[in-house]
Amino acid sequence: MLKKITILSFAFMLALSACKKKETSWTSDWASPLVNDTLSLKDFVNDSTLTVNSSSNYEVNLTRTLIDIGLADILEIPDTSIVQDYTIAFGSITIPPGSSIVNQIEDHVINIPDVQLKKIRVAQGAINVKVFNPLPTTAYFTVKLPGVEKDGVEFSESYVAPPAVGNVEGSVTANLNISGYWLDLTGENGDGYNILQSQLIVFSSPTGPSVTLSNQDVIKVQADFKDLRIDYARGYFGNQLFTDTINETIDLLNVVESGSADLPGTLLRFDVENGLKIGAKVTLTKASNTNNSGNTVSLSSAQMGNPLYLNPAAGSWSSLVPSTENLEFTPSNSNLEQYLENLGAQHSIGYKLELNPWGNSSGGWDEIFPTSRLKVKLHAELPLSVGLDGLTLRDTFNIDLTQNTDKTHIESGEIVLAATNAFPLKGEVTLYFMNESGQVLHTVQGTSSVQSSLYGEVDVLDGLKKKKSEVHFAMTKALIADLEAISQVSARVKLDTPDPMTSSNQSVAIPAGAFMTVKLKAMFRLKTVL
Repeated sequence: MLKKITILSFAFMLALSACKKKETSWTSDWASPLVNDTLSLKDFVNDSTLTVNSSSNYEVNLTRTLIDIGLADILEIPDTSIVQDYTIAFGSITIPPGSSIVNQIEDHVINIPDVQLKKIRVAQGAINVKVFNPLPTTAYFTVKLPGVEKDGVEFSESYVAPPAVGNVEGSVTANLNISGYWLDLTGENGDGYNILQSQLIVFSSPTGPSVTLSNQDVIKVQADFKDLRIDYARGYFGNQLFTDTINETIDLLNVVESGSADLPGTLLRFDVENGLKIGAKVTLTKASNTNNSGNTVSLSSAQMGNPLYLNPAAGSWSSLVPSTENLEFTPSNSNLEQYLENLGAQHSIGYKLELNPWGNSSGGWDEIFPTSRLKVKLHAELPLSVGLDGLTLRDTFNIDLTQNTDKTHIESGEIVLAATNAFPLKGEVTLYFMNESGQVLHTVQGTSSVQSSLYGEVDVLDGLKKKKSEVHFAMTKALIADLEAISQVSARVKLDTPDPMTSSNQSVAIPAGAFMTVKLKAMFRLKTVL
């Protein structure tokens, strides 16, 4: 409803601006429709914001995801180069055609501090392979990566490298897509971690000449793993700590100037869902909001700063079942009502997330699957029942209302608002016309209020109480004379929820389907200067 009132205020601004631009040289008195609109909350129903309860009233049923962490947030595989080279240990040797020169396996450590990976699957990535042949004859290279396989087939690529020319080695390069490959990182004995293996097999050309290989010649293969994105990992991911403060702005509440609202603080809950097969600890360190007057209220409860311990998820792949915990705040265990009634536009939520708080308790069997996520969701449930006492909204717009008094111009006029209101809220609207520095030059008070629906009658067609109102805003001669100096207009709306029997403000429920139709028209007297 606050947003709708703000839109109504903007409509007044638009009306004033529109009046200046329309020329009517054919008559001195005219009326023009400016706005014909309906304001309602229907668009917010069933979008995780509003629902209709059993009493046919709106209630807030809001769920928002605050934290959503997956494998990419926890683990990044650095670009890695593995280089395997071979030189003979003695001075030189003559190699007949077709001779086996090299056949060896080497281990290469991937540098990932505090993380011990056993197995990963590549979702996207490539290997840039380059082989170097120092021999003056063609050489046949086979590059294998033991433990790297797809569909049960080990990675193996063969290359024919041209002979060296003088001191320039013969070489071959290739770029290979390894998406979908599994990498076993446990090494040759199967008990290590972060280890890539490579096997280099080299033969001299069976149709070439005998050649001499010296201990100055280096037979080499270089494999560069680039931009690896993985969607599965197993091992130990270390004792990682994530801390952050989430800052959110609710722009709608930035227009609240003063007054108070009585809101029922039924339930505010933080749901934590751990879809990682890793133990975790989550702590809500702060939750506060600051309103437009600069007043800050922090959510206080014995649960604030009290960690939630989460077990690892159960199952695997298609059978993964997250573990869940929650922090629940109610008026009985916290200052929830005070927190909500501060009407803060600036919200700050701090958290601390620790993975493996108990250390390597899984023995290196932490697992993260493609669907694994650790989420923290904010869930709020409260009837949309509000008690407003002079809650004042104010918003300011830049405008240009200049006119030439030597030609046809506005001499006097007014803006007329006709409203049919099905909301149980009363609104008093005031317009402030200001110069460039924000100094108020003229104040125009509406002649009456937009009356609450509770003062109206029930419409048999939809069962809603409705009240019609008409509010006039005078454009005086003094105001029109100052149009050249006016560059800003501020709309101020004061909201109340009066009881028709006592006129005292009360807490009222917002009925499902509540709306307000707004019709604005401009009525002006023009002076024609011939």
